Amino acid sequence: MAASHHGHQGSVLKLAVGAIGVVFGDIGTSPLYAMRDTFAGHHRLPLDPLHIYGIVSLMFWSMMVIVTLKYVTVIMRADNKGEGGSLALLALINQNVTGRKWSTGIVLLGVFATSLFYGDSMITPAVSVLSAIEGLAVYEPALGATVVPLVVAILIGLFMIQSRGTARVAAFFGPIMLAYFAVISVLGVMSIATMPSVIQALSPHHAVMMFVADPFRGFLAMGSAVLAVTGAEALYADMGHFGRKPIRVSWLVFVLPALVLNYLGQAALLLRDPSALESPFYLMAPEWFQWPLLIIASMAAIIASQAVISGAFSVTQQAIQLGFIPRMTIKHTSLQAGQIYIPVINFGLMIAVILLVLVFQRSSNLTAAYGIAVTGAMVIDNFLLAVVLFHLWRWSRWAAIPLLALFFVLDAAYLGANLTKIPDGGWVPLVMGMSIFTLLTTWSRGRALMRQNMAEGTIPIEVFAKSAHSSAARVPGTAVFMASTNHGVPSALLHNIKHNKVLHERVVILTVAIQDVPYVEETERFEVKDMSNGFYRLTMRYGFLEETDVPAALKRVKMCGGPFEMMKTSFFLSRQTLLPSAKPGMALWREKLFAWMLRNAASAMEFFRLPTNRVVELGSQLEI
Repeated sequence: MAASHHGHQGSVLKLAVGAIGVVFGDIGTSPLYAMRDTFAGHHRLPLDPLHIYGIVSLMFWSMMVIVTLKYVTVIMRADNKGEGGSLALLALINQNVTGRKWSTGIVLLGVFATSLFYGDSMITPAVSVLSAIEGLAVYEPALGATVVPLVVAILIGLFMIQSRGTARVAAFFGPIMLAYFAVISVLGVMSIATMPSVIQALSPHHAVMMFVADPFRGFLAMGSAVLAVTGAEALYADMGHFGRKPIRVSWLVFVLPALVLNYLGQAALLLRDPSALESPFYLMAPEWFQWPLLIIASMAAIIASQAVISGAFSVTQQAIQLGFIPRMTIKHTSLQAGQIYIPVINFGLMIAVILLVLVFQRSSNLTAAYGIAVTGAMVIDNFLLAVVLFHLWRWSRWAAIPLLALFFVLDAAYLGANLTKIPDGGWVPLVMGMSIFTLLTTWSRGRALMRQNMAEGTIPIEVFAKSAHSSAARVPGTAVFMASTNHGVPSALLHNIKHNKVLHERVVILTVAIQDVPYVEETERFEVKDMSNGFYRLTMRYGFLEETDVPAALKRVKMCGGPFEMMKTSFFLSRQTLLPSAKPGMALWREKLFAWMLRNAASAMEFFRLPTNRVVELGSQLEI
């Protein structure tokens, strides 16, 4: 997809159709399982008009409040130069609240929301594809034993094609999802036509009546009813690819009406025929259309999975640039900014998703694990939104508090209902989330300690340049020393002069600084400081969504003692080996974990795209 800083090309309608294919796959496939699991899941409800009307009312008003009001109307206004998502919002907040006592807590919340997203990106492909392929057993019970092997085969195929890129396939996503939403709308209308009175279920009083008459089971049912809004956070996360307006148009014109009609149709079917609870989505279809519906729904489920996998790649790239994840090999599968492939994440997700399918076997078992990651992320988004309303937008308390209270009450109720499912599988996303949160915070803390340790005892570059110029032999060419900070002397430069006793004619100390914005203007990209005697300090600034291609950028640097010729330029990198110590910085087990992550991180040579035959690595040992 075109990056937001290049402008969104094409009409709103064309972009809206594209957004349907990428953004709405997750929430769009919810009708496959949401209604069924609300009544036949771990906390069963009676199939009577009170509960059926109450649940449809709850789902409809949840979509209106959580998706339409919270995400589409309010949160999507909080963009970081066009980009959305928890990390983009966190970076935006960091620019404005640095130094506040509670800013650390907000950062940790944002990181935990990101950790929960990874859990969601493991569960979504498993539950979406399983629920679609389970239609085989609904139509042909004898084929029930083939469902899990077929799902595993489809998922392996889906992950194996990721390295080829999704640019070509994505062109087909929009029309397929448009056809899917049209089909589920028509099926809904046909079912509603047999019982038009079901439209009354959209009145909020039916949800209230259900809670008044049956408060405990009504509360437990929220744990499954929330499945109707899973994927809402994707609207915000994918905003940079399409823009705010096309996503709003897609939701209000295409997706929301289709979902409402289909849920009403399923309700009408269940009121007519309670035995249809086995799969109200599939059993709404007339007999002649059952197999085409299975194919369309399966394609929609695969598309929903693709969108989450691509999202995991994008979130990982942002987290690497913002310093929460070690460097990884990132492959660009097309010239478009958003089209990337990260092998480690791809195969890690594939293993996790397949294990989930093999362990849980049925989508109804997996939906117990599904809600906690989603509702947890939604509650965290409320905290981030509170900071935005009070400190960025300066809303009055009278306007902000009632709105936040509405969001907190609804999201907290959904989260509470989902926490009751922890013994039935809800522990899965919590374990995943806490594990990933530990990795992310360990890496961030370890890097900070390592930089602090390296900064101790460093000498100013001005002092070093004068003394080194007179004490070392100068040789032809350019030496670029990569430095993590823009002060002091890099350890690679100290080791080079200590062991080799030579300096190049031109010595450039290069720092790549990642900013809290998605893209940096070209006029602000470079900052050069001439230290005299052939020494230069060069800072390159990149946004957290940009590719850090150092050789390509050096070709555009004109004010650093002449142009750079790659065949006459050597790059010097520092490679630290960590020695766990009893210093008070981090617990010993976290130091060992950080050392393991550091050993397995992609080298700076790969990450900065340095020419392999022009790189020299100089190692040192370090305690933190």
